[in-house]
Amino acid sequence: RRTVRRTRSHRVAPGLLSWPAWQALRTADRVLCADGAHPQLPYLREAGIRVDEAAPAAEELVAACAGGHTVVVVATGEGDPGLTDGLARLAGSGRVAMPELELLPASYDLPGARLLDLVQVMDRIRVECPWSSRRTHEGLAKYAIEEAYELVEAIEDGDRDELREELGDVLLQVVFHARIAEEDPDAPFSVDDVAATIVAKLIHRHPHVFGDETATTPEEVREHWLRTKAAEKQRASVTDGVPLGQPGLALAAKLASRVRTAGLPVPLPSGEGIGYELLALAARAEAEGTDPEAALRAAARAYRDAIREVEA
Repeated sequence: RRTVRRTRSHRVAPGLLSWPAWQALRTADRVLCADGAHPQLPYLREAGIRVDEAAPAAEELVAACAGGHTVVVVATGEGDPGLTDGLARLAGSGRVAMPELELLPASYDLPGARLLDLVQVMDRIRVECPWSSRRTHEGLAKYAIEEAYELVEAIEDGDRDELREELGDVLLQVVFHARIAEEDPDAPFSVDDVAATIVAKLIHRHPHVFGDETATTPEEVREHWLRTKAAEKQRASVTDGVPLGQPGLALAAKLASRVRTAGLPVPLPSGEGIGYELLALAARAEAEGTDPEAALRAAARAYRDAIREVEA
């Protein structure tokens, strides 16, 4: 005799159950569920499984298993903590002959399933939070920049916990902006549209993975990427798409990279002052495969540490 408590992920569509779960349901003497509106019930009944709407106490459930019977309890969204605690008390008392108790997960989250939770939470916050409900793309723009810098700092620090948290903060910016975009009266789009766009882009720019092209080296992959990107954008200038608002060293390196990749014979402008010297240094770093922004940050961190040593 045994009691099987069947749980499922709320992020997986009802009806998609594991084979052990279907076996347990089909062979059980009784199947119980406290929630008559449980999303799984129509699918169970369609499969010919009788489900009784009942919320038995622990003692009643143990009694129902008498005589070698098997009872399956379909867990509700709340998880039936009262029943679980009651069974634990009975088992711990030592005064009751307990049936075999089994917790059977009927479905598991797919990779990325928790993103659905984030979308739902963001939707509720957008509706109910006095601050979040008034945010605009323009008002949030500075936070995207701040969170990106904090992510870079976590990467450079090598702090895994901080990295996970900062990745979440960056992801929040994406979901937040997508939620705001849904309300645009003229050109609305959702987080699903955002995901669909990047999926299509990744597939198109990786013909060596999803198509008939071949690439065995990072350089060949980069060639595929640049070729497909050029065909997509149809830009009039190699400078198109380079954001001028980015940090100066990064901007200089990006422009130098575009020029070098395109094979354009464009000499660096000559001029007086530190700006032209920094431009030359950034171009040289890019040509040598060094990120000048990252290099300067590393040097600045060393400088910060030296300052703290003197202060100490």
